[in-house]
Amino acid sequence: MRDQSAPPIFDASQARSDILGAEYLSDGTNFALFSDHATAVELCLFSEDGQTELHRLPLPEMEGGIWFGYLPGIRPGQVYGYRVHGPYSPEEGHRFNPNKLLLDPYARELRGQIIWDDALHGYTIGEDDLSFDDRDSAPFMPKAVVVDANFDWDSDRALRTPWPQTVIYEGHVKGLTMQMKDVPEELRGSFKGLAQPALIDHLQRMGVTTLELLPIHAFANDRYLVEKDLSNYWGYSTLSFFAPHAPYLKTGQIREVKEAIRAFHKAGIEVILDVVYNHTCEGSELGQTLSFRGIDNASYYLLADDRRHSFDTTGTGNTLNVAHPMVLRMVMDSLRYWVQVMHVDGFRFDLASTLGREASGFERDGAFFNAIRQDPVLSGVKLIAEPWDIGEGGYQVGGYRWPFREWNDKFRDDTRAFWRRDPGMLGAVCERFSGSPVQFDHSHRPATSSVNFVAAHDGYTLWDTVSYVEKHNDANGEDGRDGHDHNLSDNLGAEGPSDDPGIEAARIRRARAMLATVLLSQGVPMILAGDEMGNSQDGNNNAYCQDNPISWLDWDAARPELMEAVAALSAFRKDSGLAHTRFSGKEGGPAVEWLHPRGDHMGDADWSDADLRLTGMRLQPAFGPASLIIANAGDDGEFALPPGNWRLRIDTARDSVACDEPVSGVLPLGWQSVVALTLAD
Repeated sequence: MRDQSAPPIFDASQARSDILGAEYLSDGTNFALFSDHATAVELCLFSEDGQTELHRLPLPEMEGGIWFGYLPGIRPGQVYGYRVHGPYSPEEGHRFNPNKLLLDPYARELRGQIIWDDALHGYTIGEDDLSFDDRDSAPFMPKAVVVDANFDWDSDRALRTPWPQTVIYEGHVKGLTMQMKDVPEELRGSFKGLAQPALIDHLQRMGVTTLELLPIHAFANDRYLVEKDLSNYWGYSTLSFFAPHAPYLKTGQIREVKEAIRAFHKAGIEVILDVVYNHTCEGSELGQTLSFRGIDNASYYLLADDRRHSFDTTGTGNTLNVAHPMVLRMVMDSLRYWVQVMHVDGFRFDLASTLGREASGFERDGAFFNAIRQDPVLSGVKLIAEPWDIGEGGYQVGGYRWPFREWNDKFRDDTRAFWRRDPGMLGAVCERFSGSPVQFDHSHRPATSSVNFVAAHDGYTLWDTVSYVEKHNDANGEDGRDGHDHNLSDNLGAEGPSDDPGIEAARIRRARAMLATVLLSQGVPMILAGDEMGNSQDGNNNAYCQDNPISWLDWDAARPELMEAVAALSAFRKDSGLAHTRFSGKEGGPAVEWLHPRGDHMGDADWSDADLRLTGMRLQPAFGPASLIIANAGDDGEFALPPGNWRLRIDTARDSVACDEPVSGVLPLGWQSVVALTLAD
């Protein structure tokens, strides 16, 4: 039922087609929506709680596929949505249905959540997707809210931490604080909780410079998960590219995100976002109509040759059509919004290969990547690609151009295999210590092109890598079919938790060594939240649907031996100038020597020795002292040091990892350990 009071009247003299979304201007709001194939667009104004539709107003103007109008008197706080008219011709790619309330793709703030109901589908459930459903979906839809972008940033500025000094910490807004007792209970799991001193102080102690947050864009809790009493915990099912996920906001207002970012910046910590521009939560042609599908399905999505079906390279049912200029503009507008208005410091692009798909397949010089590279705002922030998708030719590690950095799963796999003591892994792990030059030393790319990690949100945590042989995903309700089996893990004597002191000591020793490999290699280190304290997910390597203690960090179970190690390793990395911008052997880059434990250079026969698990990397920068990193994946051993006044700075075999003592001659090495030395003057 709609309000019968007099509707507001558009003012054509102030209407603008150049700014999309709902933009509050002086004493009114400009509304603009792109739909190239629509025949009409209705703006629907709702009551403050989003429950009552007050007015339906046809947008009076259209230019270039942009429907727009200016409404005087409409101020921040106004709740709204759209109904879009046009042909319902699924076999031609068009799925317009004005019975479905649609979310503005440029919505900055949302009111309400998706309530799963068959009315959210443009076709009739139980029939095929060529049928037409005439039920109103508004009661089940979240709505957009007009916002005021003004905020007192208190001289906040971008930190621009140089890549060689960057240490990334990948975490989840909710999971970081849900079990953190030093955060007030009522704030846990939110941006307000995230910005509390307890978490910020911890990150500073660990040497973290950059917090990378799993998706915070508004996302859907998929229906099939809700019906199983699960939820989309990770958030890789985007509903809106501008609005933050409402459950992370205590007041529902976007200023909470700004306040958190401001707090991190004051502490010297950058904030970057994991963003999902490759697909949306609407699924395949059999999915729901929430926004893009009903606004202009044929423009916003890639379609199969028959036009009826979605073209899916993401495994989610649909693929966003970033090759379309207006869809590309939406993505670019979203990225610039988060940088310029919300002050984030960069992005990690989920399934980035999808964003580079052109007619001929993946294209490293595709429209999306070139648009970012030339953009004066975006080209200067941190840009990280997840360099794969599930489509043909989608695996592209090393295939991106500067200024993109890339997640390096080769580093993860080779590091795990080396410390698991797999034979013949020495050469591979030395490549990883060197910054993976085979993959990244081309096209004028720097040595910081590789983002090095041994664990990320997807897969085992570090502690589970040393505690489980088999995945334990029963809680996901998929009979163990989900999650990959290539974990390169080893339980070191018992599957799961163990009260055996020997097993616990072995796990700590190996975990320290792997953390040292991440933090002492060339490239950019990334630590999964909780790995610095031995956090476990009970062997679940696909906890995407576990919004519960399986995924939340267990601060009470933190292992101080690991936290001390990470703090010491981060400090050494920073103080020693270990990280370099240029690859070894390049002008301005460090000289590198690989040393056999007997004290001379590694020879061809040494590299082919499948049983050799001990080597040393000597780095000599153009300026400053040399460093020597020794990795021993085997038993107790010895290493003949090169001549010079060496000082032992790191030894992961010791109870206290940090040290500073002179050493010379033959250095004894503990089993499964990493040591770092610097050459004194």
